[in-house]
Amino acid sequence: MSSKNKIVHSFEKFFLEIGELSYFARRFFNEVFNRPFELKEFLRQCYNMGNRSLLLVAVTGFIIGLVFDLQSRPTLQQFGAVSWIPSMVSISIIREIGPIITALICAGKIGSGIGAELGSMRVTEQIDAMEVSGTNPFKYLVVTRILATTLMLPLLVFFGDAIAIFGSYLVENIKGNVSFLLYYNQVFNASEFSDLIPATIKSFFFGFAIGLVGCFKGYNCKKGTAGVGVAANSAVVYTSMLLFVIDFIAVFITNIFYDL
Repeated sequence: MSSKNKIVHSFEKFFLEIGELSYFARRFFNEVFNRPFELKEFLRQCYNMGNRSLLLVAVTGFIIGLVFDLQSRPTLQQFGAVSWIPSMVSISIIREIGPIITALICAGKIGSGIGAELGSMRVTEQIDAMEVSGTNPFKYLVVTRILATTLMLPLLVFFGDAIAIFGSYLVENIKGNVSFLLYYNQVFNASEFSDLIPATIKSFFFGFAIGLVGCFKGYNCKKGTAGVGVAANSAVVYTSMLLFVIDFIAVFITNIFYDL
C-alpha cells in the first residue's frame, strides 16, 4: 500500500470512527430518559469513580499548587508583585489548570478502567448473555457510567482546586509568612462567578467525554483479549485529545461572552 493510500485509509478510518461515536452518543441520549432507571448501578458507579479517585486527585492537586506557586514566586519577586501570587494562582487553577489536569487524570484512571471493564465483558460474551436474558446492557452498563462520570468530574474538580489552592497557601505561609486568613481573603476577593461558572460547565462536558469514549471503546471491543488492552489504551488517547478540543471550544466561547 502506497503512502497516499495509507493516508486516505487513515482519514476514512478516522471519520468512520467519528460517525460511530456520534451514533453511540445519540443512542445514549435516546436511552437515558427511558425506563428502567438503573439508580442502584448509577450510585455504585458514582462511588467507584468518585470516592476511589479522591486520593489521586488530591495528591495531584496538592503538587500542582506547590509547584505553580514555587515557579511563579521568583519571577513576580523581580517585579515586586509577590502580593499578587494568591490571586494569580487561584484564578489560574480555577479557570484552567484545575479542570483540565483533573480531567486528564480521570481520563487515565476512569476512562481506561471503563474501556478495560466493558471490553472484558464484551470478549467474554457477558454483554451478549445480558441481551439474551432480556436485560438492556446499553442502559445498564453504558448509560449509568456516562452519567456517573458527567456528575462526578465537576465534584472532583472542585475538590482538586481546593487542595491545589491549599498547597499554594502552604508555600506562601513558609516563604512569605502569609496567614491563612489573609491568603484566602485575597483568593476570594480576586475570584468571581465568571471564573467559576465556565470552568464548572466545561467540567460536565469533560466528564461526559470521558464516559462516552471509554464506554464506546469498551462496548465495541473486538479481536479477543488482545482487544481489551487496545480498548483501554485508545480510550485514554482519544479522550485526552477530545478534552483539549472541548477545552479550546469552551475558552473560545467564554472569551466571546467576555468581549460582549
